[in-house]
Amino acid sequence: MKLRLSPQTLLVLDAFLDHAEDWKYGYDLSRVTGLKSGTLYPILMRMAERKLLETEWEQGEPGKPPRHMYRFTPDGLRFARANATAHASGRLGQVALGRVPLGLVKA
Repeated sequence: MKLRLSPQTLLVLDAFLDHAEDWKYGYDLSRVTGLKSGTLYPILMRMAERKLLETEWEQGEPGKPPRHMYRFTPDGLRFARANATAHASGRLGQVALGRVPLGLVKA
């Protein structure tokens, strides 16, 4: 699976790892990561396209617009944990540059 592990993408992965099973709103992720919507939402879309995130629309109260929610898929959680391990072991640059196959990085 090819996903650019920019510093911004790593911030998003870290934000999802905090209470990994919970649904998260884009606005909340923006506040936690400090990323602007023009940076955050393309990352979320790429992660969803690669089946790392599942998405759902939450119907709000009458008169309020629906909100898009996101959470890890099982593959997404494994991917994030593997990359958190690579970051902690100092191999993050190698993973981000594609020098270490992601299947070899264990969570």
